[in-house]
Amino acid sequence: MLNYKSVNIITVIALLVLLITSYFYKLSLWFLIILPIIWFLVTLSGSFFIKWNYHLESLLSNKTIKKNVIAITFDDGPHPEFTPKVLELLKKYNAKATFFCIGKHIETYPNVFKEIIKQGHTVGNHTYSHTNNFGFLQTNKMIEELLKTNAIVKDHIGCTMQLYRPAFGVTNPRIKEALKATKLQSIGWSIRSLDTTSRTSNTIFNRSTKNLSKGDVILLHDTSLKSIMVLERLLLFLQKQNMESVTIDSLFNIKAYA
Repeated sequence: MLNYKSVNIITVIALLVLLITSYFYKLSLWFLIILPIIWFLVTLSGSFFIKWNYHLESLLSNKTIKKNVIAITFDDGPHPEFTPKVLELLKKYNAKATFFCIGKHIETYPNVFKEIIKQGHTVGNHTYSHTNNFGFLQTNKMIEELLKTNAIVKDHIGCTMQLYRPAFGVTNPRIKEALKATKLQSIGWSIRSLDTTSRTSNTIFNRSTKNLSKGDVILLHDTSLKSIMVLERLLLFLQKQNMESVTIDSLFNIKAYA
């Protein structure tokens, strides 16, 4: 699989070959122009497609697990209206999930956050502000956001979170350095429900279950009624398939807190 380091090496080698060749033969200038463009497009795609593991390694699924389990994850909460509904459904179907929470939302809705913990679910870091330009922040600013969210959570549960869900699924060298500095493990997904788009709940449900198999990680959001509708259908589907939803740390046999 191509990653940032290998693509850079290949690009430099290709550039050197072109320069040496141009010394002996007349080459079109387009060759020297197209190469950086290809590098840019590949790197840009790698930054937005978390499944590539282009800049850093994210845990996406665990296909070696023997149990018939998957992990449902929620981003962008806690939400005062929808997170309690999610918790109610999870409790009804005896399912566990992982909530990647935004720091400022934890501050605003601490009781909702505490209820997530009380019901035995796992929580992870989803930045403090979830700003649209998080991927463009300086490394020290990213570190500041991650540490701030961890500090808020530690005040509530007495432990330091070790799991991180990239905001918008974006990764880059700065985020890699920030995770290294904060000792956070990036968690991706194998199934992206796209429940925040204009797609119907039926379309989202079908997308989430079409190729679902043990070890998969599903990305949902506890921020809308549509996601609640999808969740209930999903939990019913899992029940019929004798499949269980567990927390991320259970699925990958890793520690969620330090």
